[in-house]
Amino acid sequence: MNVPSARSTALLILCIAVPLAIGLIGSVFTLPAIAGWYAGLRKPSFTPPGWIFGPVWTFLYILMGVSLWLVIRDGLKDRPAQRAVILFAVQLAANLGWSVLFFGLHLIAAAFVEVLFLTGLIAATTLAFRRINTTAGWLLAPYLCWTGFASLLTGAVWLLNR
Repeated sequence: MNVPSARSTALLILCIAVPLAIGLIGSVFTLPAIAGWYAGLRKPSFTPPGWIFGPVWTFLYILMGVSLWLVIRDGLKDRPAQRAVILFAVQLAANLGWSVLFFGLHLIAAAFVEVLFLTGLIAATTLAFRRINTTAGWLLAPYLCWTGFASLLTGAVWLLNR
């Protein structure tokens, strides 16, 4: 059995902490808007119950962190891995941007355009990670699927509240 080194374990913890921190920052914009502004919006019938979002996003951020760790572990010295990590950082910033636009600024149309862009970035990151480590790419698949659903949901909320 291959036991990870203390350095590898510390890197794994850091890689998981980064997306979780972005989620925490996003919640600063999200949580205050839920009971008031968001509650007053018309939403499509396929809107999940509110309690599901926190656990789902926490799980997805953890998967993202493990995926990042696998890519870094497998060779950050290589140019493709460096580009993949930069792409990961860009999509993570875009992830935060959606929370700011939608919940913070209440700009639903802009958030819809942004989440479409984010979904494209996640797809590109997934492919880039998959070229370096197949498991890393697969670990991003649930995030890509959920964000695709979030795109549909954001677009529907925008159409219902124009």
